[in-house]
Amino acid sequence: MKPEKPAAGILKQADYGNSIWYHIECECMAPDHAHTVEVEADPETRDVSVHIYTEVSTPFWLKSRWAMIWEILTTGRVKHQACIILKGQAAYNYAGALKDAAKQVKESK
Repeated sequence: MKPEKPAAGILKQADYGNSIWYHIECECMAPDHAHTVEVEADPETRDVSVHIYTEVSTPFWLKSRWAMIWEILTTGRVKHQACIILKGQAAYNYAGALKDAAKQVKESK
């Protein structure tokens, strides 16, 4: 398989030269499973960073609120989960979009 253009499951939202934004939709179509991905080049070093933004959820059915509060108080964190389901072609498109964007933003001036 090879990445498609236009890519199924991948929506290019914005291109600012040194920053490109994508919206990746989960196969289940649940809006809270989608990812927003930013591929950005540092203007000074031209290093590329990938930022993935997603809605996270807590397995609230496993713990009470008090147990989660206690976990936050004693450890300073609580576990969350985020997932996205992609078919084979969509996964190749995701990887291809990241590869192309990383190359593009690194070359932009």
